[in-house]
Amino acid sequence: MEKYTKHFFDNIRLKLQDWESAAVIPHEEVYRFIHSMAGTASVLGLHKIGNRASELMDQHHEKDERTWTTAEVKEELFDIIQYCYQYEEVSIEVYPGKQSRKGEEPVVLIIDDDTSFLMYMKEELEKIGWYVVPIANPEKAIMSYYDVRPDCAIIDIHMEGTNGFEVLEFFKKKLKQQFIPTVMVSAEDSKEARKKSYQMGADDFIGKPFELDEFIVRVERQMERKKQIEELVLIDELTRVYNRKYLSQAYAQVKSGWSHMEDSYCVAVLDIDYFKQVNDKYGHLTGDRVLKEFAAYLKSETRMQDIVFRFGGEEFVILLPNTPIKKSFALVDEIREGFSRFAFGTDPAFSCTFSAGVAEIADPTKPFETWLKRADNALYEAKRNGRNLVRMDGNAYEHTPHKRMKIGIVDDDPIIRTVMKDLLSKLPSEQHIQYDIQTFKDGPAFIESSWHEGYPCLVILDGVMPGMDGLEVLEKLRKRRDTDRYKVLMLTSRKSERDISRSLQLGADDYMTKPFKLLELEARIGQILKRMK
Repeated sequence: MEKYTKHFFDNIRLKLQDWESAAVIPHEEVYRFIHSMAGTASVLGLHKIGNRASELMDQHHEKDERTWTTAEVKEELFDIIQYCYQYEEVSIEVYPGKQSRKGEEPVVLIIDDDTSFLMYMKEELEKIGWYVVPIANPEKAIMSYYDVRPDCAIIDIHMEGTNGFEVLEFFKKKLKQQFIPTVMVSAEDSKEARKKSYQMGADDFIGKPFELDEFIVRVERQMERKKQIEELVLIDELTRVYNRKYLSQAYAQVKSGWSHMEDSYCVAVLDIDYFKQVNDKYGHLTGDRVLKEFAAYLKSETRMQDIVFRFGGEEFVILLPNTPIKKSFALVDEIREGFSRFAFGTDPAFSCTFSAGVAEIADPTKPFETWLKRADNALYEAKRNGRNLVRMDGNAYEHTPHKRMKIGIVDDDPIIRTVMKDLLSKLPSEQHIQYDIQTFKDGPAFIESSWHEGYPCLVILDGVMPGMDGLEVLEKLRKRRDTDRYKVLMLTSRKSERDISRSLQLGADDYMTKPFKLLELEARIGQILKRMK
């Protein structure tokens, strides 16, 4: 039966490929295809496909006088195409232990030119829910470190062309404002190697070979230290939001994001109205409670990407990434209106209001104080006009976001192309991002296209294709002068360790082994897109 099922799916692929190159498709041909599936699928036990095909037959008549475009056929048959993908996935054993991704798991960067080690560690560590970024080229590790922003970096000491100490030295010099734990690993488990690692600032040294369970515990300990240090240094003790020390680091990230994408960013300064009267009337303990509850309210009402700071006293700052000034104004004003109805549960209960000013960061090469001052001026205008108001910076201009991100799917399988494009078209919409998604039936079609020029581009690349395979496409992309524009997710067969190894050496940003769940793919794509934003 398995042989006939495979033949059934192959016939569907061939028909979809034929239709992709057709300008129009006669209705009679589409109807006959649906009729054929309805009969054969049920015989083979593919009941979802058979039932859906029967439903479609009832909706159409064989003699309808119409023609179809390729897009219309794919839309009409999408349920069937998706069932084909699901049936094939179920028919192959998905290797055990792999957990689904939620997008918020710890990120571990592993730098080692031994691709066998990278593949093993990636598979084992992702079983416990970590997101692993494997990098075989130390130079690429240095370039991509800012994008990855790992919770821990694992660096091998001995690598061809360089050594892990050079990478470690770069990290420690360039990232003084951030604490990223670094763990050195090496087969040379000598006293000299350990001493040098610690002298250069490594947080731990683990000799190869090691017991995986011990390795995991030691890395988890480093990531826990990172959380504790960030809380001690960057978190305001009373309100548990970021303190003003973190503003410079957050602004540095704004600069990085702007240089890549030219996004709109805004800053808002908020001040609780008549806060001194709260302290005078209810006492400082109640005043502290107001500050804590106000901070908690801001955290609950802002978006995930927004960053809340306590600037000092009763003054707070919100950094609003990827948001033009009118949208920022509306968001802050909505928070203001809601907070004015918030009751503090004392006896008797009372409420507070706040005033705010919003400014757009029009040029991130200028000091942050430039934009903070503009937002502060708008705040004082709100106070002069009666308080419990939000005002925009009078020097603001409308900065229309024009961030565009391209996603190319390069795969010779029309079923996978169709399913993936549908999956990506349902990515959570973001006001500042326009996704442009295209599919390509082979490597030359993608390489020879001008579609991907000029914009950041995520390439989802099948490793095995006729003519020009995925490795050849990846190699051509990495030879381009603008190679940094491309993030590449390779899709490989579980049995092709050699191809995985080569893709890492060529600079793939991540890889997935087939078969995989679509939810797993969606989460992995989300992680890469997060690094591109």
